[in-house]
Amino acid sequence: MTVPEINYWAVLIATVSSMIVGAIWYARGVMGTRWAALAHVDLDRPSRGPLWPMITTVIVSFITAWVLAGAATIAQNFYTGSYFWASLVTAVTLWAGFTAARFITHDAFEGRSTKLTTLNIAHELVTVVVMAIIIGVWPPAGI
Repeated sequence: MTVPEINYWAVLIATVSSMIVGAIWYARGVMGTRWAALAHVDLDRPSRGPLWPMITTVIVSFITAWVLAGAATIAQNFYTGSYFWASLVTAVTLWAGFTAARFITHDAFEGRSTKLTTLNIAHELVTVVVMAIIIGVWPPAGI
């Protein structure tokens, strides 16, 4: 079994990009106020401190970037061609097949608003596309 080559610097920067995208996306002047209203979250009185959600986000973002980088390398090796396009297509495909599909299923059963589901999956799409761009422009050394 061969492990796909991964540029860990690109993965680390993609992880940071996830935090930046989230900070911008959930800012009050962007989507934060709308998200809070749809999710029934009081931005002025959060139910808990931000430490554990932030730590969780960093860990999960690293895993997402690492899996995306590995999957992009596998896709590029299989299809050949541009590593950038392999990264981008892989990100959108994984987002549609796993992230968006699972959000939609869970939110339907939990009775969440379609508007909230759409807002959340759009955030995830932007996040993985930014990650894919970073990973795609900075392929592993062997590619």
